[in-house]
Amino acid sequence: MPLCQGTNVEFFRQRDCGERTLHREAASNNEAMAMILLQNLLIQVDEQLDRVSQEKNLLLIHNLKRIRKLLQGKYHGNPMHIAVIISNCLREERRILAAASMPVQGPLEKSLQNSVVSERQRNVEHKVSAIKNSAQMTDQDVKYLEDLQEEFDFRYKTIQSLEQSDKNSALIKQEMLALQAMLNTLDYKRKEVLSKIGRVIHEIDMLMSNMLTEELLDWKRRQQIACIGGPLHGGLDQLQNCFTLLAESLFQVRRQLEKLDELLTRLTYDGDPIPVQRPQLLEKVNFLLYNLFRNSFVVERQPCMPTHPQRPMVLKTLIQFTVKLRLLIKLPELNYQIRVKATIDKNVSTVRIQHYNAIRVRKCNVLHSNRRFVLCGTHVKAMNMDESANGSLSVEFRHLQPKEMKSSAGSKGNEGPHMVTEELHSISFETQVCLYGLTINLETSSLPVVMISNVSQLPNAWASIIWYNLSTNDPQNLSFFNNPPAATLSQLLEVLSWQFSSYVGRGLNSEQLNMLAEKLMGQQVSYNDYQLSWAKFCKEHLPGKSFTFWVWLEAILDLIKKHILPLWIDGYVMGFVSKEKERILLKDKTPGTFLLRFSESNLGGITFTWVDQLENGEVTFHSVEPYNKGRLAALPFADILRDYKVIMADNVPENPLKYLYPDIPKDKAFGKHYSCQPNEVSKPSDGGVKGYVPSVFIPVSKILNDSTDPHSPSDLLPMSPSVYAVLREHLSPTVIETAVRCKHFHS
Repeated sequence: MPLCQGTNVEFFRQRDCGERTLHREAASNNEAMAMILLQNLLIQVDEQLDRVSQEKNLLLIHNLKRIRKLLQGKYHGNPMHIAVIISNCLREERRILAAASMPVQGPLEKSLQNSVVSERQRNVEHKVSAIKNSAQMTDQDVKYLEDLQEEFDFRYKTIQSLEQSDKNSALIKQEMLALQAMLNTLDYKRKEVLSKIGRVIHEIDMLMSNMLTEELLDWKRRQQIACIGGPLHGGLDQLQNCFTLLAESLFQVRRQLEKLDELLTRLTYDGDPIPVQRPQLLEKVNFLLYNLFRNSFVVERQPCMPTHPQRPMVLKTLIQFTVKLRLLIKLPELNYQIRVKATIDKNVSTVRIQHYNAIRVRKCNVLHSNRRFVLCGTHVKAMNMDESANGSLSVEFRHLQPKEMKSSAGSKGNEGPHMVTEELHSISFETQVCLYGLTINLETSSLPVVMISNVSQLPNAWASIIWYNLSTNDPQNLSFFNNPPAATLSQLLEVLSWQFSSYVGRGLNSEQLNMLAEKLMGQQVSYNDYQLSWAKFCKEHLPGKSFTFWVWLEAILDLIKKHILPLWIDGYVMGFVSKEKERILLKDKTPGTFLLRFSESNLGGITFTWVDQLENGEVTFHSVEPYNKGRLAALPFADILRDYKVIMADNVPENPLKYLYPDIPKDKAFGKHYSCQPNEVSKPSDGGVKGYVPSVFIPVSKILNDSTDPHSPSDLLPMSPSVYAVLREHLSPTVIETAVRCKHFHS
């Protein structure tokens, strides 16, 4: 049941306020905030319960009571868990909203949602249902065969108990003929049952070998794509239903074969098909069960640090991470009976760089590093059906910590051509299933993870995760970065858009993506068939710059997330536009029209450019020096746009920003994001020995006659909100602008 069914949890939903979204997502790694939001949710559930109680809506009353009990019982002791769940839901909501505004789907998303895949899913479900029905019908045939054999056995023993003289009577001879006919029928029925069992086994074998395997591989591929920001993957519950029904059918067939063996011990004859066919059929059933169980052991949620829910598979030493596994065969007999053990780098060998052998690396998983890790914390847990909301047979490790072991050679880190953030590691999970006389060893592994020791390594580590999961569906190619393949530019651009939709709530449109393509490849007629190398994406500096493309893009993501999120979500930041393109866009616009773009020369910088017109009709453009996170931490960007002033020659200071491109009045676009309204007058504080009037900072630039660009906007002139508001109310604009030029203000 959905947690919020029938309730009003508006405070957990992202609408037009980006700051509230930040707080909600912050709760996923802040236990105190998560507890506050959980309490608020419980309060709202109580309010809704009171309302529906008055309306006497019995169904909603029942549901709300169950929801409240679930929230209190399951999440009260671990509020960050529900915060992570809701954060993921918000992320998917933002991705859906962002995707709805995009004109077309990208090639990757199209490949995951084609009609062929949907048709195959329906065919799998239909075939599984048909197999289950066939197995049940065969049960009836086995029961009929058992009844027929009992009747034959009774009548045969009755004749055997007669005296020899009685056996020669005509009546007994007639009975013997009837028994022979009955034996012929038994033989026919035995062959028929064995044939039906064989057909069921064959259908299961074909389904597992073809469509079900493809479905599972498709789900794993969708999981890879979801981990790097793509559409959240679904379908695991449907797969669980298929796996469970097939396992039940196979165990049912196994019981039928055991019943045939029991019938065999009571009656056999020359040409009996049971001793010939049954062993082969039983061997095939056991083989299919082994394979079915091994394929059903999956990593439902890949390793992820709760502090960075949108950067899965990047793990920091001595920081806890979570990972969830599921057994897709959901049988009550297995509840709390399967204990899972987690290890790291279990199936790889570690070699020193100087003994590197390229041929060997291509043939096996070689951990190309001196770094070794162990997992600390609870690394053995039992699978159960009680912890998951949908009742699946699963286990979640929540307190694992990777710890780096000291190198026996006395060195740390990587001595070869790879960076630490290009080393891939694997977390393995193993268990054993003992059921109905079968013992099955199960093992699975996470997708490759990158281990970091400092949070500064996170951006490049995340780039490695993106590149790996974009480029390959191999779940365990730990030597991938020995020779990383190139990526199709169109697919890479789609993934880059996902970074924005999942991380900051709004993806990139085609114009923004074209600018990124130009940044990577230069101006081309078409980018569809271009291949981009890993080095060009993440290792080589941009032309004339001291940083790579990825570092530049990651700095922009960080800037949006921390300083301009509401403006970005509203779509008012054009962002990715070149200087040449912005002039083309602005040249025919009304003077004072401006647009916001990210700096191409400064990391994590945003600037604005406006168009102006001289007295002789000449069009000019002005771009302010980019604002970085240091300046934006002191003054909100929306307030900068509202209060920005320019001093040109001997003119009075004025705000040149009038219309956001194409023609949106500035206050209409950004008014709701201003930290305070101009007519709000602050009063002196009552605290401390003296009361102080808080000051505000007004960004001012000076444009010289021989320059088209304003000076640095770092000249922030302090003025109290009280004085500024009173000036706007009582003085003319000319007098105010003259006052702004002064270098000293008294409060």
